[in-house]
Amino acid sequence: MLLQNRAVMALGLRMCSTHMTKGPLVDTRPKSGMSEFREAFSKAKHIAIITGAGVSAESGVPTFRGENEKWRKWQSQDLATPEAFSRYPSQVWEFYHYRREQVLNKKPSAAHLAIAECESRLRKQGRSVVVITQCIDDLHRQAGSKHVLKIHGSLMETRCVSCGHVTVNKRNPICAALKGKGAPGTYVADAQIPVDKLPRCDERDCHGLLRPNVVFFGETLDSHIVTKVEKEMEICDLCLVVGTSSIVYPAAMFGPRVASRGVPVAEFNTSTTPKTEYFTYHFQGPCGTTLPQALAQHESEVF
Repeated sequence: MLLQNRAVMALGLRMCSTHMTKGPLVDTRPKSGMSEFREAFSKAKHIAIITGAGVSAESGVPTFRGENEKWRKWQSQDLATPEAFSRYPSQVWEFYHYRREQVLNKKPSAAHLAIAECESRLRKQGRSVVVITQCIDDLHRQAGSKHVLKIHGSLMETRCVSCGHVTVNKRNPICAALKGKGAPGTYVADAQIPVDKLPRCDERDCHGLLRPNVVFFGETLDSHIVTKVEKEMEICDLCLVVGTSSIVYPAAMFGPRVASRGVPVAEFNTSTTPKTEYFTYHFQGPCGTTLPQALAQHESEVF
């Protein structure tokens, strides 16, 4: 909430100053010149890259919006809530088992790989790249990115509702009762798995019910992750907003917050978004096409 409030305040101040400025009108539309962006990239020491579902969509991961918005008779956003998990843990686990299977056989996209290569290369020059992702898959890690902040959690982790223990869990199926379950068809019957047969905690003497370690709708972000994101927003001197619709908060305010400091922000997306006007650059098209060019080795780089 603190991050969102600060971001809203910064954006509000910027909007007020824009409307109150007198004198000739200045074209504030984002630029699309790659050479100019590359110049800014060559000088940046701390680069923050904010990624959304569009990056993973290019790997074939469904976004669970639009045509993929429904799973059986349920709206995806209605299943991804603490209330739904409390009332219908079997259905919610079937849905997330399906999502896990969708992710486990996918490979990083060209955009994932370009980000990871850039981080590795710039680290040798004493420069940093951090990925702040809304995605809950593991594709940034698979691509080789080391500095990743997952603000919405991870499909490949579980959290015990009794003891709170969090662990990486890539077993498939995650429990025997979910084997062969989770098919999304409209007329597929819910499995109605008994709660004691759903994923359970392996911690000593616990055996509590596990849930996906993701941020459900209506839940707050992990305060430790938020603190780390705030620090990155304050120190970055170049920001990229990649493959996100910029409509999910508080992540939608990260880019505008950085822009309000006068730091260059570049948006890479298949279309404009509600936040495009606040950014310095906008590159339209598949991220797997535009991002490798943007993050490639600059002629000024010395090893």
